[in-house]
Amino acid sequence: VRKIFEAKGRPLDNPLIIHISDIDQLNILSDNVKEEVPHLAEKFWPGPLTIILYKSEKVPREVCAGLETVAVRMPAHPVALKLIELSETPIAAPSANPAGRPSPTSGEHVKREMMGKVDVIIDSGETLYGVESTIIDITRDPPVLLRPGALPVEEIEKTIKKKVVIPEFARGLIEASEAIAPGMKYRHYAPSKPLQVIESSDYSNLQRYSLEVFKYAKRLIDNGFRVAILTSTETIQYYRKVEVLNLGSRKNLFEVARNLYRALRKIDELDIDIAVSEGFEERGLGLTIMNRLRKASGYNIIRI
Repeated sequence: VRKIFEAKGRPLDNPLIIHISDIDQLNILSDNVKEEVPHLAEKFWPGPLTIILYKSEKVPREVCAGLETVAVRMPAHPVALKLIELSETPIAAPSANPAGRPSPTSGEHVKREMMGKVDVIIDSGETLYGVESTIIDITRDPPVLLRPGALPVEEIEKTIKKKVVIPEFARGLIEASEAIAPGMKYRHYAPSKPLQVIESSDYSNLQRYSLEVFKYAKRLIDNGFRVAILTSTETIQYYRKVEVLNLGSRKNLFEVARNLYRALRKIDELDIDIAVSEGFEERGLGLTIMNRLRKASGYNIIRI
């Protein structure tokens, strides 16, 4: 287990997710499976949902960073499921990238960053969702969202018929004081070059909003900075004579989420000094997108 932390350069107080291939493996990992878990598992597993449970004594403390809880998920990818099945044991596994960097969305990303640090790389093509799993803490009542992900929290609420608490750290506005799950503490998803997120409380007038974003970018350009703007399909037309990275349509946030890490990686490939990103409304996958952008920027947020 410690070799995982070494390969990634991951802090030892940042717990790992344990992946299973069969629902019966939950009984190995936890002695106290709460009543909501079977409903969530039936609805969303295999899939992008990680559930926090009280751990059993069979789970190594290193996996859980010394906590009394464990993060569990059943992945949807057939190669991952088959690997776990053939291993005949749950597998502790993070994303295959150096700690703090954007998660990989293709085998090529993994080869570029992890070759020589791991024994084997299985290239199974591009990821379906582009962002990590949603993490929910079921040990608390009401349940608490620890990390928004590819599964919108609204879908979880419908299934368990309870409101889920969304703390400020889950929105990406502050850093959590303790890492109960991955993605809560420390800077994550970050390009090497600086990133700023330009947010608004009202995205109803996208033309007005994007013109304000462009004004801000233009001030940077006038001060000698080379700038790229992470934009959307609806607003790309308002940016002239500046490098743009189109994340996708605001009407299809699945597409935006899928493109996000690819764009964050692209920032480091461009001949620029700084990137500026538009913001998105925090509904559905918009919450996930904003969490990732805010954390990738190191909380460098500008509100207009």
